[in-house]
Amino acid sequence: METKDESLQQVNLDPPGENALSPKMDLESTLKECSSALELFLNNRFADSLALLKPRKSESMYHAMGYSSILVMQAGMTFDPKDMDAAMRSLGEALQTCQKCRKKTGIMETLTSLFYRQPVENLTEEEMHAELCYAEVLLQKASLTFLDESIISFIKGGMRIRNSYQIYKDCQALVNAKEDMEKQMRSHKHFTGGVNMGIGSFNLMLSLLPTRVIRMMEFLGFSGDREVGLSQLRDGAASGSLRSILSTLTLLMFHLYITVILGIGDGNLDEAEALLEPYAEKFPNGALMLFYTARIALLKGNFTYAQEKFLACIAAQEEWRQIHHLCYWELMWAYSFEQNWSEAYRYADLLSKESKWSQAVYVSQKAAILSMLPEEEVTKLGENVVDLYRQVDGLRLRIAGKSIPTEKFAAKKAQRYSSSNPVKLVVPALEMMYVWNGFNVVGKRPKLTESLLTTLENAEEQLREDPNPSEYHLDDQCVIQLLKGLCQRNLGRLVQAELCFNYVISSEKDIKHDNYLVPFTMFELGLLHKEKGDIETAITVMENAKTNYKDYSMESRLHFRIHAALNTMGSFSAKLPPSRTPA
Repeated sequence: METKDESLQQVNLDPPGENALSPKMDLESTLKECSSALELFLNNRFADSLALLKPRKSESMYHAMGYSSILVMQAGMTFDPKDMDAAMRSLGEALQTCQKCRKKTGIMETLTSLFYRQPVENLTEEEMHAELCYAEVLLQKASLTFLDESIISFIKGGMRIRNSYQIYKDCQALVNAKEDMEKQMRSHKHFTGGVNMGIGSFNLMLSLLPTRVIRMMEFLGFSGDREVGLSQLRDGAASGSLRSILSTLTLLMFHLYITVILGIGDGNLDEAEALLEPYAEKFPNGALMLFYTARIALLKGNFTYAQEKFLACIAAQEEWRQIHHLCYWELMWAYSFEQNWSEAYRYADLLSKESKWSQAVYVSQKAAILSMLPEEEVTKLGENVVDLYRQVDGLRLRIAGKSIPTEKFAAKKAQRYSSSNPVKLVVPALEMMYVWNGFNVVGKRPKLTESLLTTLENAEEQLREDPNPSEYHLDDQCVIQLLKGLCQRNLGRLVQAELCFNYVISSEKDIKHDNYLVPFTMFELGLLHKEKGDIETAITVMENAKTNYKDYSMESRLHFRIHAALNTMGSFSAKLPPSRTPA
């Protein structure tokens, strides 16, 4: 079997016109041409990649899957309803194309079960790949339901992907049963690599879910093991198959995003760097490679280098403006971490004007950043913070009837500006930084952490001297104490951090509006106890936060973080009953 490089020498990278189609391709030729389309994509030639795949997407399962995969990626980056609809239509067509290539069954077999899946015995090589492609397209279709973080969406998505999961398990059984698959199948590495990617993704995704959802998933036949998932994906990334890049991108997404937003920021940055290196060498100007290089630098605290690479990513291509928007988002945070609010505003402003992904979040973020600047500078920019906050609620999206948690949070914070006498938020940009787990990133730079602490202490002093405290006064004090505690903990001052956290928790009965503060603070206090080595107290406090608090802002996000934190504390957590009294 030729390598990708060898196949590129034989396959013309210029996509053919639709009238230039040769007779139906065999599986080997199909894999070669789809590898060529992948090379085009990684070289920023997105339209050419689609053009190469499009003519055969009604007859070739791999062309159909590749074509729909690109549209799904585009939809995930834009959140544009038109892109979402196009991706869903393409996925439906891809399922039909894959179905045509699957093993034919009788009508009685088809009606046997609501959760029908194909038998896997005695499949031809092409039929085996058809099973794999069918499962992969089903998984992608389900992924479009996972764009918000609510528990309900994960349950619905879980129901929809059961068939995909069972097919992947059947394909894995085939790999395990056929030890001489390499001799029997010329395309064995592509099949095995696809199984690695699918089984690995499922295990990793399921391992992230909170306990109550996992119990439901297990009842439906699912199981998830983080280490198994990582191992399978690593094998897939190293397989040299068509899907190696998908396994690599899944691992990068896990290490660089999922562990930060839905976890405790414990992604393996060294592994991410090693996984990315061969692709960065082969596609030095590839937008995805530049983007992930910059993201790794950001998470390591190398903000200047990250900014340079994000700008290089923007300059690398103009075809997909959505990638520019991803870079604007990251640049906004890179400058926010340095408290360079003028530059941070520049990218927040670009997002609010260009991106459709979440206008409520972008406008709220823009207003939050402007709130950190002197009023005269805001006036020079021609902006009005009050007007911006009053726009937020009307910009919210609903996906499958559900509000996006971060938009809901932003709208709730913006309510303070809706009255005729608006009450300013105290440190809104720093509070949003916490929502996205940015304090853990800044924590790698002690001087910048000290600078954040100074900003918080100044805000605290202003609150203390306020002659006319508002109804939000105590809530604002507690926001500051939570963020101060994070800075103190990151600087190794655990006693001071604990005092800050305990201030928030002791104020529980008097907090009027920010109902998220106490459970989130308890979680941070649990991490502090873990850092001190007191695992039993850490688990008790976190279980307390999980069990005794409901219906607060970003509840599901905290449950994901608690689940991730408890997993790092090993089997000991399973031996402790959940606490029923507040800490």
